[in-house]
Amino acid sequence: MKQLFTFLTKEFHHILRDTRSLLVLLGLPIVQLLIFGFAITPEVRNTTIAILDNAKDETTQKIILKLENSQYFDIDRTLINNRQIEKAFKTGRIKVAIVFQQNFQNDLLHNNKAQVQIIADATDPNQATTLINYASAVIMDFQSELNQQNKLPYTINTETRMLYNPQLKGAYSSVPGVMGMILLLISAMMTSISIVKEKELGTMEILLVSPMKPWLVVMSKVIPYFMISLVNVASILVLSVFVLGLPIQGSLLLLIASTVLYIFCALSLGIVISTVTNTQQAAMLISLLGLMLPVVMLSGYAFPIANMPFILQILSNAVPAKWYIIIVKGVMIKGIGIEQIWKELLILLVMTIFFLLISVKRFKIRL
Repeated sequence: MKQLFTFLTKEFHHILRDTRSLLVLLGLPIVQLLIFGFAITPEVRNTTIAILDNAKDETTQKIILKLENSQYFDIDRTLINNRQIEKAFKTGRIKVAIVFQQNFQNDLLHNNKAQVQIIADATDPNQATTLINYASAVIMDFQSELNQQNKLPYTINTETRMLYNPQLKGAYSSVPGVMGMILLLISAMMTSISIVKEKELGTMEILLVSPMKPWLVVMSKVIPYFMISLVNVASILVLSVFVLGLPIQGSLLLLIASTVLYIFCALSLGIVISTVTNTQQAAMLISLLGLMLPVVMLSGYAFPIANMPFILQILSNAVPAKWYIIIVKGVMIKGIGIEQIWKELLILLVMTIFFLLISVKRFKIRL
C-alpha cells in the first residue's frame, strides 16, 4: 500500500504540474455544460422581424403590438413597400417579414375575414418553420380574443412564403455549416500538428537555424494543407450543386475568394496553436475539442445565436466559422454581393492578421 501511495502521489504531482492539461480536464466539462445547457434548445426567441403594414389601421396596430410583446419577436424595422422586403432579408438583419393587406380592418369587420402574409428566411428551414408557427400562433391568439367579443366569427388567414428555399431542403442549412467546420478543423488541426511534430522530434530548432528563413519554414508547412483545403472546397461545391441540388445564386469568384481568406484564417489559427503546444497530442486536443465545440455550438450552424445568453453571443463573435457561414449562405443561397458581406470579410481579415501577429511574436520569442 505504501508503494501504491507513493506512485499515486507521483502521478498527482505530474498532473498538477501540467497546468494546460489540467485546465482542459477541469475547465472543458464546465464550458461544455454551460454551452450545451444554454445553447441547445428547440425554442427560437428574440428574432428580428420587419413589418409591412399596408392598412395602418387600429386592428393591424394591435396585432403588431401583440407580436412585439411576445418573447419570440423584436421588430427591427417598418417597411414602406414590397420592394424593400427582399432587400431587408439580404442584409441578414431580419428572419421574418409580416405583410398586412390593404383595408385589413375593413375586410375583417365587413367580410369577416382578412389576410396576413408571413415571409420567412428559409436558408435555415427548421428555424423558418418554427418562426412561422410562432407568428401564426400569435395571430390566431389575437383572432380568438377578437371572437370572444363578437357574435360573428372573424377569420384571419395566414399565407406563408419560404424565401430562398421554398422546398425546405436541409442542404441549404447543412452545407454552409459543414464547409465552415471542415475547413477550420482540417486547416487548423493539421497545420498545428505538422509544426508541433517537428518540435516534438527536436528538428524544428534545426530548421529555424538553417539558412532557410523561419517564415519560409512555416510556409512550407502551411501551403500543402492550403492546397488540400482547396480540393475539399471544390469537392464540397460539386457535391452540393450536382448531388444535393444546392444552387450558387451569387458570384462564384466572390465565394472562392471568401473561402481562401477563411482558409488563411484557419491556417493562421493552427500556427498559433502550434506555438502554445509542444506535443502532437496536446495540439490535437486543443484543435479538435477546443475548436469543434465552438464551431458547432457558437457559429449559428446548429443552434440560433439569438437564443443564447448575452455573454455567449459576445463569445460567438470570436468564432471565425460564424462569419464564414454568414458569407456562404449570403453568396450561395441569397445571391448577395460584396456590398452586403464586406463587414464579415473585414472581420475574417482582421482575425487572420491578428493570428499571424501572435504567431510571429511567439516564434521570435522562441528563437
